Amino acid sequence: MDKIRNKGGRPKTTVKQRVEMITFDYEKIKKLAEFGFIDTQLAELFGVNESTITRWKQASPELMHALKEGKKISDARVVRSLYERATGYEHQEMHISNYQGVITQTEITKHYPPDSTAMIFWLKNRQPDKWRDKQEIDFTKPLQVEITDYRGKQD
Repeated sequence: MDKIRNKGGRPKTTVKQRVEMITFDYEKIKKLAEFGFIDTQLAELFGVNESTITRWKQASPELMHALKEGKKISDARVVRSLYERATGYEHQEMHISNYQGVITQTEITKHYPPDSTAMIFWLKNRQPDKWRDKQEIDFTKPLQVEITDYRGKQD
């Protein structure tokens, strides 16, 4: 009869079981993602390796959902900012000046004109078939070449 050996030691827990032991504040994690925190920064904040964050996300649908929701919000802010930069925008601002000891506050409207680089970036990403730099050339059609000599005569 074979003897069954008892390995001893603490029973192993799965990643899912360990994640369930941790109490996450999902609203705070969502806020961190809204502010642009990436997995590397989250790992540093929690004092773990980035691979641990990846395992936690796989084991906890709630954690994954909180991070995705926060990232959606931060991405939407960037999209809005890029759009405003591409199309131009204006905003109200308080101008404070001091002339001969008299301090005045004047509300002004600051105007930012459209930015062509932001326009190009937006169009290349939103309509790549129309705005990309790379041109598609169809090599299946025969190529027609017209030769003109240096005096302007055609052969």
